[in-house]
Amino acid sequence: MIELEGVPELIDPVMVAAFEGWNDAGDAASTAVAHLEREWKGEVFAALDAEDYYDFQVNRPTVWMDAGVRKITWPTTRLSVVRVGGDKPRDLVLVRGIEPSMRWRSFCNELLGFAHELGVELVVILGALLGDTPHTRPVPISGTTSDADLAQRMDLEETKYEGPTGIVGVLQEACTHAGVPAVSLWAAVPHYVSQPPNPKATLALLNRLEDLIDVRIPLGELPEDARAWQVGVDQLAAEDSEVAEYVQTLEEARDTAELPEASGEAIAREFERYLRRRDGGGPGGGPGGGPGGHATDGSDGPPYLRDNPGERTRPPKPPKPGAEDDDSSEE
Repeated sequence: MIELEGVPELIDPVMVAAFEGWNDAGDAASTAVAHLEREWKGEVFAALDAEDYYDFQVNRPTVWMDAGVRKITWPTTRLSVVRVGGDKPRDLVLVRGIEPSMRWRSFCNELLGFAHELGVELVVILGALLGDTPHTRPVPISGTTSDADLAQRMDLEETKYEGPTGIVGVLQEACTHAGVPAVSLWAAVPHYVSQPPNPKATLALLNRLEDLIDVRIPLGELPEDARAWQVGVDQLAAEDSEVAEYVQTLEEARDTAELPEASGEAIAREFERYLRRRDGGGPGGGPGGGPGGHATDGSDGPPYLRDNPGERTRPPKPPKPGAEDDDSSEE
């Protein structure tokens, strides 16, 4: 039995989860949940027992000093709750952790126990995968569910994926079998620039989440970070003619594929988001719900990199045609 002390009765709660590891290319998904926790000052109310789910030789604990006293932080999954104000306030239960090393079914059952006790109405799991997508275009976000009715009601794809899966896929199926509505949102991260951070993919996930659960998310410095990230990758790609040529090939393929749907639903959704941010000051304090407003493709911005100071990492060479990508993740 899970006992939750100090957690008030929640309003229309939605659980938003992300896990570092295989399903988190560029750390885009886990950074999105960390952003929500930071912007809304989430308070941690529960943590799973690290001994039950993690191999400490894979995910090692860290030692740190607190007022001269040595302490250890164990790798685990923590839950926090935030309240989103406005005309229709609602609560978000944020789940952020590391993909477990073992006992995945028990791990999912424990999270579902929290969801049941808190009255969670929807579970949204964020993920990011490596894909053949150019960094110069808007980040593709796919929303999937195993529930046919939910897919139709929320304009999502009914998942047809078959193959190796991670904790995102396992948790989504566990929710389905438990009768809890669940959705996965996936960001596609360019495989030729996969090192974290990727603020552009994080921003795209938050924008899609905002549409899905109908809340205004304060974006903080993310739009500026996304523009800076793209400028930095532009600079690195320009230094290597093979990478530049490969990016151009991806751009042409992407533009050709999206040409028939260049209007319609995507443009309408973007316009609706613009109106929401213009008309009602968001939690961040301004009409944009936070400094910077909304960024779609990050096409301009200051020419600086988000990498370590003094260390410029060249994007890896693109794979040769027909080469197998061993790092691809599940969609």
